[in-house]
Amino acid sequence: MTSPNDACDNDILHALKCDAAHVLVSEDKKLHVAAKRLGLADRTYTIQMAEHWLRRLVEPTEVRIPNVDDVPMHSLTQELDRDFFNSLREGYPGFDDWFRLKARTGRKAWVTRGADGYAEAICVYTVQEREPINDAKDVLQGKALKLCTFKVGERVRGRKIGELFLKAAFRYATENYCEHVFLTTSHEQTYLQLLLEDFGFEERGTYGGDQVFVKRHPIEAPALELPPLDFVRKLFPHYRHDASVQKFIVPIQPRYHKTLFPELEPQSQLFGTGATPGNAIKQAYICKSNTKKPKVGDIVLFYRTDDEKAITSIGVIERFESHDDPNTIMRIVSRRTVYSQKEIVEMTQEPMKVMLFRLIGHFDHPVTFTALREMKIVNGTIQSITHIADAAFSKLIERSRR
Repeated sequence: MTSPNDACDNDILHALKCDAAHVLVSEDKKLHVAAKRLGLADRTYTIQMAEHWLRRLVEPTEVRIPNVDDVPMHSLTQELDRDFFNSLREGYPGFDDWFRLKARTGRKAWVTRGADGYAEAICVYTVQEREPINDAKDVLQGKALKLCTFKVGERVRGRKIGELFLKAAFRYATENYCEHVFLTTSHEQTYLQLLLEDFGFEERGTYGGDQVFVKRHPIEAPALELPPLDFVRKLFPHYRHDASVQKFIVPIQPRYHKTLFPELEPQSQLFGTGATPGNAIKQAYICKSNTKKPKVGDIVLFYRTDDEKAITSIGVIERFESHDDPNTIMRIVSRRTVYSQKEIVEMTQEPMKVMLFRLIGHFDHPVTFTALREMKIVNGTIQSITHIADAAFSKLIERSRR
């Protein structure tokens, strides 16, 4: 029998599905789960998501994620009395003592800092092997990257720093052959839990009252029979690229390339490995194109035009649609774009293609237009979204590794 609360939730979700409202704002995780099941996840926001969406309508478009420093924990002990750490202290009795104890072991953290030089977001991490991860004493096989403390301060909410930390974690796990990534969260961290689930983390019991989330991170991608998008969600940064998956070259002007991929612009090194991770994993791209071929799960290769004339980056399509209503486009890309509502209105004087994609990464060696011509992957200038054959994609990937 349906309870009164469930009936109310059903009515709310039915109204959203019937387009009686643009979005639903709720902190009820059960409602978010139901919305996801009905295909309404992209229109169901937490309060934090809604705040970010509303700010996007009016704020300047120039948004850059602060640099991330890989630092020893002991460099942060002098900041422990700041308000930034209050919520951690409140949630975990003895936090300060734990922090100082781990600092003495040489443990490290990823940190973003504000203009005042103080931490605005932090992710403490360590590598474990065959240690219990929950109250049931479950043990993960192989090395596992544990994210011990994960906090994004109020001043930098909405800048995708949570995703940036996950990107750093996945890259670190790849370079250090960690087969799992895991962390614990409190029941109040709804936004973080939704983010984790979207990137393949699954609940694995509790630890001291907190929920444990684990993501498989196999060294080699397993041969799982999953649709391409489900595959990349579950096993990111691995992705399907077999012959059944289409591949497209997507031209992008330098100024928009800088907006989508600011990490490729000259700047200070971010991580101890010298790598420069992307600001976000999930992104949006808007363009004029007549093509209807791309579909969910297909691969896109971003080609920077004009100056570099090279393919720099690769992603997997989550959504590809044509729209001429700026409000619809703003609703679709609101969480992923740096464009303001004014810019989108100016762009939509005619139907536009809206592409949502997951950024897989950037090539160590961008593939130039000259190389593309030599390999007979393209014949003329790349001016619109261009489909390439599976064999051409294989040659392109091989060239990017030289």
